[in-house]
Amino acid sequence: MDFNFINVPLLIASALLLSSVLAGMLSARAGFSFLLIFLIAGGLAGEDGPGGLKFSDFTLSFWVGNVALAVILLDGGLRTSLSTFRTGLKPSLLLATVGVLITAVLTGLGAMLLLGLPWQHGLLLGAIVGSTDAAAVFALLKTSGVQLNERVAATLEIESGMNDPMAVFLTLAFIALITAMPDAGGSGLAMMLWSFVQQFGLGTLIGVGAGFLMSEVVHRLPRQHAGGGIMGLLLAASGLLVFSLTGMGGGSGFLAIYLYGMVLGNRGGRRVRAAFSAMDGYAWLSQAIMFLLLGLLVTPSGLLDSALPALGVSAILMLIARPVAVWLCLAPFRFAAREVWFISWVGLRGAVPIVLAIFPLMAGVGHAMLLFQVAFVVVLVSLVLQGTTIGWAGRRFGVALPDRDDEELTRAVFGDFVLDGHQPTGLLCEFYGLPAVPDAQLPLSEWVARQLGRPAVVGDRVPLGGAMLSVREMDGPRIRRLGLSIPLHPAEDDPSHER
Repeated sequence: MDFNFINVPLLIASALLLSSVLAGMLSARAGFSFLLIFLIAGGLAGEDGPGGLKFSDFTLSFWVGNVALAVILLDGGLRTSLSTFRTGLKPSLLLATVGVLITAVLTGLGAMLLLGLPWQHGLLLGAIVGSTDAAAVFALLKTSGVQLNERVAATLEIESGMNDPMAVFLTLAFIALITAMPDAGGSGLAMMLWSFVQQFGLGTLIGVGAGFLMSEVVHRLPRQHAGGGIMGLLLAASGLLVFSLTGMGGGSGFLAIYLYGMVLGNRGGRRVRAAFSAMDGYAWLSQAIMFLLLGLLVTPSGLLDSALPALGVSAILMLIARPVAVWLCLAPFRFAAREVWFISWVGLRGAVPIVLAIFPLMAGVGHAMLLFQVAFVVVLVSLVLQGTTIGWAGRRFGVALPDRDDEELTRAVFGDFVLDGHQPTGLLCEFYGLPAVPDAQLPLSEWVARQLGRPAVVGDRVPLGGAMLSVREMDGPRIRRLGLSIPLHPAEDDPSHER
């Protein structure tokens, strides 16, 4: 019996995966992301590349993409500490809803002008590329080589984990607008609003509820069956069950599986943490397969006609739409300007826009292939420009924390002196000859917290006269230790740069 019908496809798939991983490891030294390499490898293996493989199964790609994204979101949720919600939940929710809408509208208007699309199709394209991608954010923040301050990292991670429902909702809404009967009227709008509430409501309810339930199951498992490998398999299977059941009920499976992982990761204790290594492997395998498959779908020759306007759409998204959305959404939360600029730049696009771009193809929407090609270019540009500059941007905008082993850099960020947060502010001013300040009777930790006007994180800086106080160590939500810098030339100190 000839088994080549198994061996040949397996040989091609494994060789493609192996070469992509090796190329990714080597290219990482130059700052290129694994995800970009997988995407390019898929394109090279396609019919326009040396591989010459003809692949156009959008239904299979859509299915694989959704499953892969679910596994990636589960892994990200498991690693999200509830303490990060203290600093990142409110701004992330606004970015994941209003921010996606603003980004979609501004990008859609640009697409209308550059591509000559009707307004409905332009806004549909804006919706497709309007959300940041969890796979790209989780992977590239992890491999960027920099540690971001908690507020910035939490905002980016939570936003990427929770903005998919809004992007899916807007994409389906504009597809319905294009394909719906003219007399749908207000009933169509009401149905779309109800769908939005249903997506978020059921996704939250099922995800959180299943997380609490599964955490109780995990604690009751026999110790001999709770190893890392089998536990990882249990988490992946149960997460996909939550994802699919939520989707069948009309909720957002993406939101549900992310929240499920987050609750389970925080309540499951050491048994769940033992599975992190296995889950990391599942997540990387999912990312590799997903990006390879999406790369296979695109024929580079088909991108030539729309390449220039697609690059224009990418520029509008990265340089106008995303920054405007971030600045408007974060304005109430007193983020430092340098943090807002960094979050604006790291609006990473990945597999989600390409998966969403399959929706119009499956629905038979006009200009669907053009929308897919433009979405692919947007993702490619984002991974090349934004994905490869995360480390540089983190240092440039001052949101990267120093390596504690680098004594010189640590002193530059945290100062020359270490102070206890319980020390009275007035006593410090008196000891160092600094000008008296209001509320001098408060401990330094409370005085700094009041000056910030937001939850403090390690790396926050507040001017005190001619000196600078830096948050050096936290104890939960409270500041435990601070660093003090007293410049030789106080006139060089520019508090506006920090605030």
